[in-house]
Amino acid sequence: MDKIANNIKALRTELNISQLDLSKGTGISLRAIQNYEQALREPKATQLIALADFFDVSLDYLVGRSDKKR
Repeated sequence: MDKIANNIKALRTELNISQLDLSKGTGISLRAIQNYEQALREPKATQLIALADFFDVSLDYLVGRSDKKR
């Protein structure tokens, strides 16, 4: 789970956007984004897809199964 948290935060930081911007861009609540980045909760499949689409990365990359973004 920490890998997902680290990847979400790293991708968000790479784009220089706030958690609020990520929330608005994905339709995922701000609290959920905060919980994901702190590894307090793990995103469900639908949220993982929304995040991967937003960041334009593969699901495998987002969850730490691949080093290739696409």
